[in-house]
Amino acid sequence: MPLLIDIFPARSDNFGYLVHDVATGKTAAIDAPDGKTIREAAARRGWTISDVFITHHHTDHVEGIPLLKRETGATITGPRAEASKILGLEVLVAGGDVVKLGETEFIIIETPGHTLGHIAYYDPAGRHLFSADALFSLGVGRMFEGKPGPMWEGLLQLRALPDDTLVYCGHEYTLANAQFALSVDPRNAALNIRAAEVKRLRESGQATIPVGLGIEKAANPFLRADQPVLAKAMGLAPDAAPELVFAALRKAKDDFKAT
Repeated sequence: MPLLIDIFPARSDNFGYLVHDVATGKTAAIDAPDGKTIREAAARRGWTISDVFITHHHTDHVEGIPLLKRETGATITGPRAEASKILGLEVLVAGGDVVKLGETEFIIIETPGHTLGHIAYYDPAGRHLFSADALFSLGVGRMFEGKPGPMWEGLLQLRALPDDTLVYCGHEYTLANAQFALSVDPRNAALNIRAAEVKRLRESGQATIPVGLGIEKAANPFLRADQPVLAKAMGLAPDAAPELVFAALRKAKDDFKAT
């Protein structure tokens, strides 16, 4: 049976997600940026929230937990490595674990870097990846807590997923990400096509998510840190270690001023 996904804006630039297992009626919120907004989205759909799946401890992903727990009694699942930083976690998970939502199974993938215990949720049957702030369209999250090597290794796990996987990330940052990506990889045809699409979508008030992982593999510079063209763009040798190229890209993005 299929998994239905509702996407809606939350806070200033977060994506809110509800995933609904059609066979059983079970519904999970992916992260909890705003409990009231999530509750209203569920009401519009006529869904009852049974679960909340948390990816990492930042306030804009967990602030709605108390309201959702109080009003729905939902089971709160999240990263074992961040249990001390997230109040209300009841089910603790780590890489390789499987979380069930009715008949739908999500594989947990560890994606450290943005935070040390950041995880992603992957539905292999439906090819849905909820990457939160580890992987954005045309970008990645800021490396607040981790190191380049482990963050790159986590991204390699995501890159290894099938091309027809749909990526659902944590924030609508794609337009700014496209500007940076074009500044370091301007001759990339796939990137130019995606950037034009993103511009059109944003000008018409539409979200840029979901996006196919195959597109991201071709266009996102952070998923291509093992390519000589990106090493050259960062002023490094063509055979520079990918984690060094990744670190240079992340530093350059930190310093980049989008227009």
